[in-house]
Amino acid sequence: MRKIILNVAVSLDGFIEGPNGEYDWCFTDQDYGMEAFTADVDAVFIGRKSYDVLQEYGNPWPDKRLYIFSDTLTDVEGNAEIIRSENFIDRIDEIRYSEGKNIWLFGGANLLSQLLHKNYVNELLLSVHPIVLGTGTPLFKGLTERLELNLIDSAMYDTGLVQLTYSLKPKFDFDMLPE
Repeated sequence: MRKIILNVAVSLDGFIEGPNGEYDWCFTDQDYGMEAFTADVDAVFIGRKSYDVLQEYGNPWPDKRLYIFSDTLTDVEGNAEIIRSENFIDRIDEIRYSEGKNIWLFGGANLLSQLLHKNYVNELLLSVHPIVLGTGTPLFKGLTERLELNLIDSAMYDTGLVQLTYSLKPKFDFDMLPE
């Protein structure tokens, strides 16, 4: 089974974008491991809002299959597919169990929340930037349960950015018990 890995920039106070959707606080002065990370993925899960932002700049990953989660988007170009809520679970399972590399969960917060709720996310790679935004879009939006994590890697950069990689401890699913 392919891993779904969230790789996202986050402020020290837990926001993935500022109050007006800005992300100008994200460091772009060096690679921060992105080249190696993107070499190990061949698919990107992305919400509609994040896809719209990405389209403003053109697709930076033409060699990756994009899966856009949206019930309002009607058309996509290139190597992309729209996944609607009515086939959300089945389509994700098909993708996860197909041959391929890891899957990058690019964004956004609503999609992350849905995938965490379904226990589909395998790893969190958080690039914690040394800034406090005070307000904006929280990374963990709408969670009602505790997430137990195992730290599997960390890296510190001279800019003050710290990357933390966590695996999620598997949840015990009571619905899987035999009757």
